[in-house]
Amino acid sequence: MQACRGFLIGYRCDMKFRAVVELDQETGRWSAYFPELPGCATAGDTEAEAISNAQDALELWFEPVPVELQQGAKLVELSLR
Repeated sequence: MQACRGFLIGYRCDMKFRAVVELDQETGRWSAYFPELPGCATAGDTEAEAISNAQDALELWFEPVPVELQQGAKLVELSLR
């Protein structure tokens, strides 16, 4: 499948993000972070745990949050093409 072009009801569009996973020599734990998403980072006792936690962190990063709008403001949703 090529790049997703818009969203349809019931249609899923997967986006891939790069995660850097590395062993911290001082703590002996694994860290994972997303270079394109500042502050989206996690860790784990094993490489597999760090990767699993990174998946959770990625999902939470994109979870919508409540937004209070000023009078006359609009909230619009955009997607990558």
